[in-house]
Formats: sequence, C-alpha cells, structure tokens
Amino acid sequence: MTSTEPSPASQARQEEILARARTTGRVSVTDLAPDLGVSVETIRRDLKVLADRGVVERVYGGAVALESGSFETSLEFRAGRDVDEKHRIARAALQHRHGAETIYIDEGTMPQFLAEELLGQGPATVITPSLPVATRLSADPELTVIILGGRVRTLTRGVVDQWATRMLGDLVIDLAYIGANGISREQGLTTQDPSVAAVKRTAIERSRRRIFFGAHTKFGASSLCRFAGVRDFELLITGTELPASEARRFAALGPRVVRA
Repeated sequence: MTSTEPSPASQARQEEILARARTTGRVSVTDLAPDLGVSVETIRRDLKVLADRGVVERVYGGAVALESGSFETSLEFRAGRDVDEKHRIARAALQHRHGAETIYIDEGTMPQFLAEELLGQGPATVITPSLPVATRLSADPELTVIILGGRVRTLTRGVVDQWATRMLGDLVIDLAYIGANGISREQGLTTQDPSVAAVKRTAIERSRRRIFFGAHTKFGASSLCRFAGVRDFELLITGTELPASEARRFAALGPRVVRA
C-alpha cells in the first residue's frame, strides 16, 4: 500500500460518517470526534474526502448528505434546506402560469412551496401525484384537485406505478411544473426511482407546456434514471444562487433560464 492510499481504519470511519449523514441528514464535527475516538482535525479531513467524492456537502460545523444515484434524502430534510430560495422560485414559477387552467404539480418539496403560492389565485384544475400537495390545495374552494392513483412512496408521499401513468395517459394538461433530483447538460433530468421517472415522463408527454423548477443545487447533478432532456422544457426556474455563467450554458440548449 502506498502512502497516498487510505488506511482500512480511515475507510471504515468515512463509511460510518457517510452512513450517519444519510440517516440523520447532517453530522457535526464535534459529535463525530468523540463518538469515533479521533481528533476534530481527523474528522475534518474525513469530511473533505467525502466532499471531494460528492457524497456530502461541507457546512459550518459539519456536513450534510447529498443525493446520489442510489441515495435519496427524505422529504422532511429537503423541506428545511434552501427555504428562502425555494420561496423565490415558487413565486417566479407561478408568474409564468400565463392563464393555464389545467396544471400538473409534481411530487417533492419544491412543489409544496408552489402549492402555497397557488392558494387564493383563482380557479384551476390541479393534477398531482403528491399527497401533501393535494391535501394543501384541497382547502381552496376555487381549485379542483385531482390526485393520481397508485402506490404511495413512503419517502416522498408521491404516487407511482402503472395506475398513475395510466390515469395521466387519459389527460390533456396545459402546464406541467416538473422537479428532479438532478439536471445536467449531459444527462438531462434524472431521478433515483424508475417508477418516479415513469410518472414524470408521462406527465411531460401529456402537457402542452413544461417548466422545470428547482434549487440551484440540482444543477450539474445526476441520478440513476433519466426521464427528460433539457430541451423538453420552455423554462428552467431556479435561484440567483446558480452562477449566471452556468445559467447561460443551460440556456444555450434551448430553454429560457430564470434566476429568481
């Protein structure tokens, strides 16, 4: 073994740190050091290694787990991240409704922010696979809410499988607001679960207009299942946290990019 190769002990420790981060969402340097019997400096080096691998993101005092091709964070964890940015994106997304009367709102955390903005905005028919979105919007008497049927995923409380895609196949939708676990210029829009990808793909096919909306952290990331290309969307809406240079690279592929 060369001096640049990690020791079995450091590999095992880094795997334990990653497992904890994926279980709790976030880990703290000051908690990890005594738990694992090493110094704070050692934990910081471990976190740097994990961050270089793209599986965690360093934050003040520790790190948070990042989604990958095989790992998906919980709805509750995602709801607490980038909150101000998500509010801005949701408001901007609704400004581009442009009179759409039948609206598809995807599953996930970002759609829940959009649902809050849609309340009190007048009549519309909303189709969604998201139990939280349907529950929230059903409180508005001017909205007709259609929830897709099928199996409910515990992690996101979104509906999937053939019942959902079959139901979507019978609908004609004016506008679809679509999210993703990652969007890259090379791989397009991706998600971890094939059943989720199938529902998203069908919603895109049945919609006249499609808007992607998501936090800047989604850009450049990719997951297991591709369900659409960047060119399939008229608009990509994200936060000003996405560098303007990166926004121009995505815009070169066809859609307009809005940084809210």
